[in-house]
This record gives sequence, structure tokens and C-alpha cells, in this order.
Amino acid sequence: MGGRSLVNRCAALIASALLFALPGAVRAEDGYALWLRYAPLEGEALERLRAFDPAITAAGEGATLALASQELARGLTSLTGGMPQGGGGEIALNCRGEGGDGSFTIETRGRSIRISGPGELSCLYGAYALLRELSLGVDPAAINLSEAPGMPLRLLNHWDNPDGHVERGYAGRSIFDWWRLPEHLDQRMIDYARANASIGINGSVVNNVNASPLFLTPRYLPKLKRLADAWRPYGIRLYISARFSAPRDVGGLETADPLDPRVQAWWKAKADEIYAEIPDFGGFLVKANSEGQPGPQDYGRTHADGANMLGRAIGERGVVIWRAFVYSELDATDRAKQAYAEFVPLDGQFDDNVIVQVKNGPIDFQPREPFHPLFGAMPNTKLMLEAQITKEYLGFSTHLSFLAPMWEEVLRADTGRGGTVAEIIAPAGMAGVANTGSDRNWSGSHFDQANWYAFGRLAWNPGLPSEQIAREWGAQTFSRDERFLAAVVPMMLGSRQATVDYMNPLGLAHLFDTGHHYGPAPWVCDLARPEWNPCYYHKADAEGIGFDRTRSGSNALEQYALSIAAQWSDPRMIDPDYLLWFHHVPWDFPMPSGRPLWDELVARYDRGVAAVDEMARTWAAQERFVDAERFRDVSEYLRIHRQEAQWWRDASIAYWRSLNGLDMPAGAAEPEHTLEHYRSLTFPEAPGNG
Repeated sequence: MGGRSLVNRCAALIASALLFALPGAVRAEDGYALWLRYAPLEGEALERLRAFDPAITAAGEGATLALASQELARGLTSLTGGMPQGGGGEIALNCRGEGGDGSFTIETRGRSIRISGPGELSCLYGAYALLRELSLGVDPAAINLSEAPGMPLRLLNHWDNPDGHVERGYAGRSIFDWWRLPEHLDQRMIDYARANASIGINGSVVNNVNASPLFLTPRYLPKLKRLADAWRPYGIRLYISARFSAPRDVGGLETADPLDPRVQAWWKAKADEIYAEIPDFGGFLVKANSEGQPGPQDYGRTHADGANMLGRAIGERGVVIWRAFVYSELDATDRAKQAYAEFVPLDGQFDDNVIVQVKNGPIDFQPREPFHPLFGAMPNTKLMLEAQITKEYLGFSTHLSFLAPMWEEVLRADTGRGGTVAEIIAPAGMAGVANTGSDRNWSGSHFDQANWYAFGRLAWNPGLPSEQIAREWGAQTFSRDERFLAAVVPMMLGSRQATVDYMNPLGLAHLFDTGHHYGPAPWVCDLARPEWNPCYYHKADAEGIGFDRTRSGSNALEQYALSIAAQWSDPRMIDPDYLLWFHHVPWDFPMPSGRPLWDELVARYDRGVAAVDEMARTWAAQERFVDAERFRDVSEYLRIHRQEAQWWRDASIAYWRSLNGLDMPAGAAEPEHTLEHYRSLTFPEAPGNG
């Protein structure tokens, strides 16, 4: 019962804080509270929880256990409109120790709820799970859960730079205030940790994979330590992206050759220095020999040589996560094949504490890609999935595109080589390129918060259906009214397909404008590196369109299991969503719909624009369920979304027609402007450009 006094000591502070956190108590909502609003319950749900009236008890005084107690007090106060009085019910936190993976059990017997698990983190995760159920209106007497994480590492990858700029960031500046650290720790760092812990995220890589060596200098170690100390009670370990050439850049050596004993000694000393200050430091994330970044191949060494050298410097204390995102202009083959060609021959050569991090698809976070062929092709190597939460290729923060269906698609994909992608990555984990920034609502738009939430929930349980995740998020973030959820959840679930339709339909990919990736530019064909050109990917001409990846083309299909390649090898049998990814076909190719390809392509563009129109109508009918500030914000973003979806449709069609000379299908509208107009548009102020 030692924790009761702790909870009581916190009660006044929590009640004071809640004065500003409760919806509508002082000001309109601005999105800062994310899905942790704990909006007051109503009706039967409120009466059931008030009747339960639990006291919170904790068996211990640890920092993480204290956070669990405080969160429960905070949540119950907000949900019921008053602090728990302890009128007979009880929530007992019975978790001891600092170990464990966060697995928890919630058992309800009568008016007693017991949260237990192998370590204090179990009680924190259990507290968030209990509050999620209560926030959804579940009867406390009916809550019985037993959960364990589906994979050990559930990380956010931040592409944040020391100067505060966020590469591919669409929500303002970086949340990490390196200038004022370590002396000043912004409250946002605590709120960030709290949000992550609530969805089971247990690690954060705090800097860009295009890494500055500053993070490996003595000046930055106290800054990193201050963050790590603040996040530790939330179960979040700190990682950094390491620049491979750091021994040369900041270490005084003339080389970064991973087989040079001096380089090995430098990294070992650097790891020891970090662990002396941050004993639970997670390890290094490395981007090497990709897009101009330094790496072991600069010295004639392999990815395994470089990764293992760093892994041995760290030892059993942490991990090295080595990105498989590699491609070279010197490789004349298909860019989609390059990662497989470089990494598969190294299978079995990576040390046990090295993880190879693989993007969901073989190109680069496109609106739709087939799953990466590396999944299942390296059975003797730990592979980790890299997904992108920030929507570099899906309309930045102004397009409403819920990504859980995309990730569910890849996680459930059968590799034909030992299981689904989710099963392949289960021993390692998932990483998500974060969309958090200094904007008050964290993510630039309110609905982009849903992708942060969905990533955490799927990393914890990759079997969760997208519909459940959308309902949870919508109910906690906006309204638990069933009329609201019945309208908004289907809107969310269809939004990613709409994005595919008006941007890159039927398997097209990488049609984005140069550098900033904002808007369409399928006409770009003259960049220095061939694989930077949209023309490289669509291969369109007067006769047809699409990238032939069969035996008659690049034969990228051979990198997949025979059973998978067989599904995709015949253009007449392939899922139309992947047709132009794997096949170059004539403009009059017959589609399953009965239309020729050209007509089908235009119909897909129109379907995407129509879906955005429907989103706007759906949202307009939700005003009674949402506070005025957030309702207005979403409405304005949907107007931008609609304009840009039309732009994508019109500009793309205008370009394809300049090649094929075909008339618009019957009933389809002409593009609003000429191709020359669309080609003349420039966007020097586009955010997030690296």
C-alpha cells in the first residue's frame, strides 16, 4: 500500500494540471493532448465508472510505478470529472522490478482491478491499456486483458538535424532543443515520452540518418544523457544515428576503414564513453553508402564488415541497426533490385547484435509498393521493418491519408519464404520515420496524429485490424459518439487508397517533383542520375506505360519466392494495383473492369478525386461532435487536399496524353490547364526538403 501516499501527494498537482487539460475547460482544443484527452464520459459509461470509484494502490515506490499511478489518477479524474474518492473499488498495481518486456495482465474481480506483470513497465503499459478501454466506454467490470509485445524493438526514427530543421518534416521545427540542453529540458520531451509509452513505443533515434558527427562529440553527451534520464521511467531507450566517417570527421584519424585497428579502438572508446553516462543506451542506427553517405564500401569493405565493427564496439549492451536503403547511379540494373543484390550475399555474416532495417517496399515509401523482396530472403539475419509515418510521398501533412491499411498490407503479406512479413520481423521489430514536430498539434494536421498512433499499436500487435485502430484513435481523439465513428472510421480506412488513385494508380511509382517530392512531375527525364527521374519509373511512351520487371525486362521478379513471382508474372492475372509496377503494357491493354488501360487509368484518377470530395462531405457533417478549432483546421486542410488531388489528376493526365495522343474517355473531364502550365509550377518554399 506504499504507493497510496504517493498518489495522494500527486493528486493536487494532477487536478491543477487537468484544469487546463480537460476539453473545453479553458480554451478550444488544439490537438496537443493527442489521443490522451480522457474526455469526460457520459451516460451509462460515466455512471458505471463512478460507481466503481476505485482507489489506486501500488506495491512499490519505483519511478515507473509512480508514473502509472499518476496516469491512472489523471485519467480517472478527467473521465469522471473528479478525483477518485476510494469508495470501495480498487486498481492495484502489482509489478516489481526493472526488467521485463512490458507484458501485462489486467484482471477484474468484482470491484477490484489488478494490473500485474514482470516489471514496473508492465504496470505503466497496463495503466494506459486500462485507460484506453475506459475511454472507449467499456464497462470496468468487463475488462480482462493479457498482452505481450509482438516484437522487441518499437522505435521512432527522427530525421531531425542539430539546427532544428527536420528532413521530410511537415510539422514545424524539431522537438529537440539541442541549443538549451542539458540545462533546460522542455516539458514537451516528457509529453512526447508519455505519448509514446501509451502506445508501446520503447525507443527513439533522435537524429537524422543523414547524420551529423556532432552527436558523437563530448559536447553532445550531456544533452543526450538528460533526455535518456527523462525518458527512462517511460521505458524509452535513446538511440542515435551514427555517421560512419566520424573517426575521420571528429576523431582525428585519417581513415574510417572498419578493419583498421585504430578505427575499431576509436568506436570502442566512444561506445564506452556513451554507456558510462547512459547505461541503457540503445545503440546506433547507420545509413551507409547510400545517397552519398560514407560507409565501409569506401574502403572496399562490405556492409557486414562495417556493421559488425560497430556491433563489437557496443557488445551486449545494445544493437546496431544497419539500413538496407541503398542504391547507386553506377548500377545499371533496376533500382528496385539493388538492396537485395547487396545484402542477400551477406546473409549469415552479420553478428547477433546487428539488425538490418528494411523499408516496406523496394523503392522508397511510395503510396503503394509490393513488399520488399529482402523479407524472407535472409533467414540467418535479423530484419526490421522501416515504415514512414511522415508522409513524404503521400501529400505531406495537408492530405488526409491514414496509413494503417498500408502497414497492415505489408505486415500480412506472405513472403513465400517462411511466413508473413510480420513473422519475419518478429525477432527484431519495427521502426517508423516520425512525423512529430514543434507544431502545437505535434504532426502538422490532426489526422496525421493517427499515423503515429497506428504505428505504435501495430508495432505492439501487428495483428490488429486497421478498423480497430481507427476506431480507438477516433474515439479517444475526437468523439466516442457512434454516429461520428460510423462516418469517420470508413473515411479513414479508404483514404490511403484514394491517395494511391489520384497520385500513383495501377502500380505507378515515384512520379513526384524533384527534391521536395511535392506534387506531380512525371515529365522530369533529364536529371543527372537516371533513378532520380520519374521517367525512369513509368517508362511511358506512345505505345504504352509501366516498368517491365519480368524476365523480358529487369527481372526483379526473380528476387521473390517462386509462388509470389507466379502471382505477379502475368499481366492478365496480376492484381491491377501492381500492374504497372511489374509490367509495361499498351495503352489499350484490357483491364479486369472491361475498360482499356487508358480508360481505367483516368477512372482511377477520377475515383481518387471523388473520394476526397466525399471526405470533405463526411467531415462537414461532424461539426456537432468536434470542437470548433479542430473542426475548422481539418476543414481547411481538406480544401487544400481537394485542390491538390485535382492537380495531381489533371497534371498527370495532361502528360500522359502528350505521349499517347488519346482522347479523354467518354464522360471524363479535360484537365483544367495545359501541360505547359503544370510544368511551369515551382515550389522553392516546400517544407521538409533535405
